[in-house]
Amino acid sequence: MNESTVQFNIREEPADEMRQILRLVYDALAEKGYNPISQIVGYILSEDPTYITTHGNARSLVRRIDRDELLQALVKEYLRKEETD
Repeated sequence: MNESTVQFNIREEPADEMRQILRLVYDALAEKGYNPISQIVGYILSEDPTYITTHGNARSLVRRIDRDELLQALVKEYLRKEETD
Protein backbone atom coordinates (compact mmCIF):
# COMPACT_ATOMS: atom_id res chain seq x y z
CA MET A 1 0.00 0.00 0.00
CA ASN A 2 1.30 3.41 -0.94
CA GLU A 3 2.00 5.52 2.18
CA SER A 4 2.66 8.80 0.38
CA THR A 5 0.21 11.66 0.53
CA VAL A 6 -1.95 12.13 -2.51
CA GLN A 7 -2.01 15.71 -3.71
CA PHE A 8 -5.47 16.99 -4.54
CA ASN A 9 -5.45 19.74 -7.14
CA ILE A 10 -8.58 21.63 -8.03
CA ARG A 11 -8.87 24.27 -10.69
CA GLU A 12 -9.76 27.67 -9.38
CA GLU A 13 -13.39 28.40 -10.18
CA PRO A 14 -14.44 31.96 -9.54
CA ALA A 15 -15.74 32.12 -5.99
CA ASP A 16 -18.18 34.83 -7.01
CA GLU A 17 -19.95 32.48 -9.42
CA MET A 18 -20.26 29.77 -6.77
CA ARG A 19 -21.44 32.34 -4.23
CA GLN A 20 -24.07 33.65 -6.64
CA ILE A 21 -25.34 30.15 -7.44
CA LEU A 22 -25.46 29.19 -3.76
CA ARG A 23 -27.38 32.37 -2.96
CA LEU A 24 -29.96 31.58 -5.67
CA VAL A 25 -30.28 27.99 -4.43
CA TYR A 26 -30.55 29.19 -0.82
CA ASP A 27 -33.28 31.66 -1.73
CA ALA A 28 -35.23 29.06 -3.73
CA LEU A 29 -35.10 26.60 -0.83
CA ALA A 30 -36.21 29.27 1.64
CA GLU A 31 -39.09 30.32 -0.64
CA LYS A 32 -40.32 26.72 -0.64
CA GLY A 33 -40.14 26.54 3.18
CA TYR A 34 -37.09 24.31 3.51
CA ASN A 35 -34.15 24.83 5.85
CA PRO A 36 -31.66 25.96 3.17
CA ILE A 37 -28.51 25.20 5.15
CA SER A 38 -29.59 21.65 5.97
CA GLN A 39 -30.65 20.97 2.40
CA ILE A 40 -27.42 22.34 0.89
CA VAL A 41 -25.31 20.35 3.36
CA GLY A 42 -27.30 17.22 2.53
CA TYR A 43 -26.61 17.80 -1.16
CA ILE A 44 -22.90 18.45 -0.62
CA LEU A 45 -22.46 15.31 1.47
CA SER A 46 -24.49 12.98 -0.70
CA GLU A 47 -24.47 14.59 -4.16
CA ASP A 48 -28.14 13.61 -4.26
CA PRO A 49 -29.86 16.38 -6.23
CA THR A 50 -33.23 15.68 -4.61
CA TYR A 51 -32.03 17.69 -1.59
CA ILE A 52 -32.43 20.76 -3.81
CA THR A 53 -35.77 22.01 -5.05
CA THR A 54 -36.47 22.47 -8.73
CA HIS A 55 -38.09 25.80 -7.85
CA GLY A 56 -36.29 28.67 -9.55
CA ASN A 57 -34.17 26.18 -11.49
CA ALA A 58 -32.16 25.68 -8.28
CA ARG A 59 -31.42 22.00 -8.88
CA SER A 60 -29.94 22.66 -12.29
CA LEU A 61 -27.94 25.59 -10.98
CA VAL A 62 -26.40 23.73 -8.05
CA ARG A 63 -25.28 20.91 -10.31
CA ARG A 64 -23.09 23.41 -12.19
CA ILE A 65 -20.87 23.67 -9.10
CA ASP A 66 -18.19 21.04 -8.65
CA ARG A 67 -18.56 19.76 -5.07
CA ASP A 68 -14.80 19.44 -4.55
CA GLU A 69 -14.29 23.03 -5.64
CA LEU A 70 -17.13 24.16 -3.40
CA LEU A 71 -15.70 22.35 -0.39
CA GLN A 72 -12.28 23.82 -1.05
CA ALA A 73 -13.77 27.33 -1.26
CA LEU A 74 -15.75 26.79 1.94
CA VAL A 75 -12.70 25.62 3.89
CA LYS A 76 -10.61 28.51 2.57
CA GLU A 77 -13.31 31.01 3.52
CA TYR A 78 -13.80 29.47 6.96
CA LEU A 79 -10.09 29.56 7.73
CA ARG A 80 -9.76 33.08 6.34
CA LYS A 81 -12.62 34.29 8.57
CA GLU A 82 -11.12 32.48 11.55
CA GLU A 83 -7.82 34.32 11.06
CA THR A 84 -9.57 37.70 11.09
CA ASP A 85 -11.63 36.99 14.24
